[in-house]
Amino acid sequence: MEGVKQYLEKKLKLKVNPKKSKVERATRAKFLGFSFFKRKGEVFIRLAKRTKERLREKIRHLTRRTRSGKLEDILSEINRYLRGWIAYFRLAATPSVYQELDEWIRRRLRQLLWKRWKKGTTRYRELTRLGVPNERAALGAIGKSPWRMSLSPVVHEALSNTFWCNSGLEGITERYNHLRYSH
Repeated sequence: MEGVKQYLEKKLKLKVNPKKSKVERATRAKFLGFSFFKRKGEVFIRLAKRTKERLREKIRHLTRRTRSGKLEDILSEINRYLRGWIAYFRLAATPSVYQELDEWIRRRLRQLLWKRWKKGTTRYRELTRLGVPNERAALGAIGKSPWRMSLSPVVHEALSNTFWCNSGLEGITERYNHLRYSH
């Protein structure tokens, strides 16, 4: 570290903060929310673990079950946050991570709606309104845990990816592909 510090300060006339600086292997380093991995001798950029945790914390806050307000407003807030987030983190070469985060966000939203429907009769009515057959809607109307029900086939059928797309939710994966490959 000392040799690098001398080079940066004397040759390049840069100031080095020793508390924030370190010399480390690329595969172990975390830098501005990114980390790095090696595949077939080539180093790639990925999201640092803490970056994904912070995104999940923010989305948990935006989609908490007791949250009030219109669904359109909630989706608008989520979209605004995700647009900025993916614009910064589009450098990471991990599309599967973005797809996984997309799935998790939709599950959080399914949980939010299922919880808002409160009673079994309301859940049944909403599920049938969304095109689920009566027998299957009855199965989706019962259940105690909103998180578990958000993964049930019935709720997933009613609140499908198409439903969220039509409601205005912008996916991270689509935005990533647009920003990354449209040039």
